Amino acid sequence: QVQLVESGGGLVQAGGSLRLSCAASGSIFSISAMGWFRQAPGKEREFVTAIGWSTGRTDYADSVSGRFTVSRDNAKNTVYLQMNSLKPEDTAVYYCAATKLFTLRRLGTAYDYWGQGTQVTVSS
Repeated sequence: QVQLVESGGGLVQAGGSLRLSCAASGSIFSISAMGWFRQAPGKEREFVTAIGWSTGRTDYADSVSGRFTVSRDNAKNTVYLQMNSLKPEDTAVYYCAATKLFTLRRLGTAYDYWGQGTQVTVSS
């Protein structure tokens, strides 16, 4: 089992920045990648970014590429999502998740463990 706890959400004006954190505990050795997903009201959950737990290899959705940066601190078992140049359309609940299958990192169904989510609201 892996437990994930997100933090760092909040309210920010358009153009501002936020950093989300996701602390992992439990059977960390089984993790291949950590991903971030988001879900806005009335919309389906969508992939945002993922990072290989041991490799550090990253992948970004086109909608956030160049604005968001994912990183990890293996010593702290924590993944970060730095979000810059935020837009109102970035408003959503953001979830971190853990998967054993980096190759399927863009598929929410490939993730076995999920955090509780943290709200990000970007005002115009």
